[in-house]
Amino acid sequence: MDQDTWMGQAVSIALDNVKESRGGPFGAIIVKDGQIVGRGRNEVTAMNDPTAHAEVQAIREACRKLGTFQLSDCELYTSCEPCPMCLGAIYWARPRAVYYACTKEDAASVGFDDHFIYEQIMLPHEERSIPFRQIELENRQSPFVAWSQAEKRIEY
Repeated sequence: MDQDTWMGQAVSIALDNVKESRGGPFGAIIVKDGQIVGRGRNEVTAMNDPTAHAEVQAIREACRKLGTFQLSDCELYTSCEPCPMCLGAIYWARPRAVYYACTKEDAASVGFDDHFIYEQIMLPHEERSIPFRQIELENRQSPFVAWSQAEKRIEY
């Protein structure tokens, strides 16, 4: 199949999601070697889970199906340019490429505006709308020390 066909499937998932009232108008698929290995749709409201975005759902399914946390041989097709959270998940999953249909400006025009998150990321912790404060426990580094010394760790 070609890229337009894959993108059409992601858009179709998004449209069906709206028609079924499962969540926002977002859909995604992950393709490896010409096969869909992951599908996702926005189910934030259906699952009461703010992380249940289409891209994250597709990444979770693809990783389960492929038995890996790296999707370097895969491509992600999503109905809309990914939000900051999904960008983070995408970079951790490391797909070969990401293709999107609508822009973040298109999403903002119907009420899905993530611009404020980009602004918040740039602010010092003390100026963010949700306070971020470090608590300096004496043993706070112990998990990192244990990780650096672990013989059976899997790097990622």
